[in-house]
Amino acid sequence: MPRNKGTQRPHIFVLVVGLTFLSLLVSAGVRATPGVLMMPLQDALGWSRSSISVSAAVGIFLYGLVGPFSAALMQKFGIRRMLIGALLLIGLSTLMSLDMTQPWQFFLTWGVLTGFGTGAVAMVLGATVVNRWFVARRGTIMGLLAASTATGSLLFLPGLAGLAHHFGWRAPVMAVAATTLILVPLVALFLPEHPEDRGLVPHGAEPDHEPLRYTDQNPLRTAITALLAAARKRDFWFLFATFFVCGFTTNGLIGTHFIAICADHGIGEVPAAGYLAMMGMFDLIGTTLSGWLTDRLDARWLLFSYYGLRGLSLIALPFIDFSPESLMIFGIFYGLDWIATVPPTLRLSNMAFGERSAPIVFGWIVFGHQIGAACAASLAGILRQAQGSYQDMLVLAGAAGVIAAFLAISIGNGRASPGTLI
Repeated sequence: MPRNKGTQRPHIFVLVVGLTFLSLLVSAGVRATPGVLMMPLQDALGWSRSSISVSAAVGIFLYGLVGPFSAALMQKFGIRRMLIGALLLIGLSTLMSLDMTQPWQFFLTWGVLTGFGTGAVAMVLGATVVNRWFVARRGTIMGLLAASTATGSLLFLPGLAGLAHHFGWRAPVMAVAATTLILVPLVALFLPEHPEDRGLVPHGAEPDHEPLRYTDQNPLRTAITALLAAARKRDFWFLFATFFVCGFTTNGLIGTHFIAICADHGIGEVPAAGYLAMMGMFDLIGTTLSGWLTDRLDARWLLFSYYGLRGLSLIALPFIDFSPESLMIFGIFYGLDWIATVPPTLRLSNMAFGERSAPIVFGWIVFGHQIGAACAASLAGILRQAQGSYQDMLVLAGAAGVIAAFLAISIGNGRASPGTLI
């Protein structure tokens, strides 16, 4: 058997995964920053928690809506160009927010502009890179890249919260902008577009592997056509609904409001952000492990386990004593399960819609994730302001997780025969 050219220069694959990981990490950190800014902006500028939550929700919504169109644009114009443009938009829009004095300015910069920018540097980027550069170990690599989205949104929070606590709300904004802009030259110089650009084939492919060819169809039409075709299948709606619940229970609720939930129980911003960072670290383990399991087990039953356990933990959260020990247990458990749903969801998408369409269809499924997150971010703020407590919101989110667990096992056959590469 001839030696697979794709294994002769493994450092290229490591470079591609590394730059993609860092980009997703920073983008997710940007998307989570409004959660850190919520209390400082409320104290410094007198803005209401609900108005800040609505702006954060718009950013989360756009983060999802842009995804499928971004995947189509990547097919037409290339990953590198799209990524550079998105990083520049994120960095410049966050810098613009340094002079804001009114809530509408926060809405424009952290809601609309960063929403568009981070939407192009989201899980669809990971799906596109994985399908283009890998045949073997797709689940494992997607698990690693998906973990970066949660790790980025949680790992940066203690440092950003510390900056806000000691230097005011502008300090974390400057840190986020600088980190984003530093990535631009790295991507421009070192990210190859296709394996064949470096004389390689995708990892795990045969030497005579033929790369997927894409048409010059209008990206808007490509994204809409993929949606209309996928919408005819029941599996699309089940995947969309379960991912809606995923966003509802993670980014939207815990990612945006956990610091405020802890504040209601007398826990400061920096310690609360520390628990979120711990979740991010354990998510890196849990989601990477989930990717490894996805290459080997029935994806439907993995989703059943993840959603069911997540739902039960949220129902229990408002009834714990919020001691350091209890929060540490919750943080470890929730962190392991944070974005563990991504690899099995992408695998089911590949199986249902094929490699060519899967990244775009997955973008629409991720849109469902962000709709759920946006609903939770805004609804939690509204209920907290009306009721003075997050208890009902947490129980509602937990119940949604249990329902999603049973929806997951109704998705089409998620088991591949041993050795099958998806």
